[in-house]
Amino acid sequence: MSANQLDKKSQAWSALFSEPMSELVKRYTASVGFDRRMWRADIAGSLAHAEMLAAQGIIGADDLAAIQRGMAQIAQEIEAGSFEWKLDLEDVHLNIEARLTQLVGDAGKRLHTGRSRNDQVATDVRLWLRDEIDALAPLLAQMQLALVEVAEKNVDTILPGFTHMQVAQPVSFAHHLLAYVEMFARDAERLADVRKRVNRSPLGAAALAGTSYPLDRERAAKTLGFDGVCQNSLDAVSDRDFAIEFAGFASITMMHVSRLAEEIVLWMSQNFGFIDLADRYCTGSSIMPQKRNPDVAELARGKSGRVVGHLMALLTLMKGQPLTYNKDNQEDKEPLFDSVDTLRDTLRIMAEMVGGIVVKPEAMERAALKGYATATDLADYLVKKGLPFRDAHEVVAHAVKLAIQQGVDLSELPLATLQGFNPTIADDVYAVLTLRGSLNARSVLGGTAPDQVRAQLARHRARLQTS
Repeated sequence: MSANQLDKKSQAWSALFSEPMSELVKRYTASVGFDRRMWRADIAGSLAHAEMLAAQGIIGADDLAAIQRGMAQIAQEIEAGSFEWKLDLEDVHLNIEARLTQLVGDAGKRLHTGRSRNDQVATDVRLWLRDEIDALAPLLAQMQLALVEVAEKNVDTILPGFTHMQVAQPVSFAHHLLAYVEMFARDAERLADVRKRVNRSPLGAAALAGTSYPLDRERAAKTLGFDGVCQNSLDAVSDRDFAIEFAGFASITMMHVSRLAEEIVLWMSQNFGFIDLADRYCTGSSIMPQKRNPDVAELARGKSGRVVGHLMALLTLMKGQPLTYNKDNQEDKEPLFDSVDTLRDTLRIMAEMVGGIVVKPEAMERAALKGYATATDLADYLVKKGLPFRDAHEVVAHAVKLAIQQGVDLSELPLATLQGFNPTIADDVYAVLTLRGSLNARSVLGGTAPDQVRAQLARHRARLQTS
């Protein structure tokens, strides 16, 4: 039998049709150009299915051995780059099955017993995504560790904390960075939770209704390392919730990346001048020789929109589909693949870039002094003297107004002037009005006082070392 005949016979529906598929339809419907990246998962799923078929007496031991031998050769060919991927064979599944049949004959044709491409592709996507999840988890840990390492060097570095992009209160720069560590830690928790629902086997659901062959679905699932099987055959072949969940996780993670990237862009600008980045993470201008542009951070910020778009694409893909499998679901792979690729590359390069941040503490502290960041501390001081907080708030507002008019900081107002706003103010107020005094005062759990920040750093260090 010729290779062309084998290729035609791999299309199980071919005998029903009176004319060949048009070239335009062939190109439009084919997915082998992008789904062949799942070849390892496809071979693993097929081997587990074949082993189960042999254990159940559905195929013979000789057939199993031939399938295993053929799949080993196919894997070698793909790894060596000598495997011929054919558009006529539509997808990764039929390409591998056709080559297997070429190599081992009838044993290859028996492999698909009790299986449809519907449960096959659902299994392959889950296997592929599970491996990618397991590769992403360490990258999230590296991102957190990079932030922790910079934070450990900057516990006592004072940064202006902002609300509404206005200077609000002084904070430890380490404390600010640890806010992102908390975000990425939540992302890691989400990723682990998504994995639980990815790791369920659809194999054995067949086209949609199960099969009349006595399959042992649990055996095949265990062989593949799944935690269990999908319990409803209709849902098993049509469910893409796990892909949408992953895209949701990826979108939230990229949103966190984007927030950090935005701050890096701001901090590096001349108007802030809080940090510097290594040259290898910047680019120049084709016309302005003085420019050092934070392109990596800007691209990370921009790529978040790409990943969020993939989430929208997957949700839209599924929203109108009746049960069960529909060809629409071929469109689940490219958004999912690109989400994984984009997130993986972004986490890797962002962790490297963050690790090379050069902090400029003097610029940060100068900026913190510009916005009357200790005004709340003066209000708290008055409350401790017995004034109700709302009254204290009003008193401090008047003091700030005068300081603005005179172009001085609150700490530069004479004691007599401050006492004019409230007679309980004494000379101990100046310790309260310093940036470091403000920082040290916030020693509540989760606060920005250095002792609390060091405790949080120790917690994160211990958590990341054991994860």
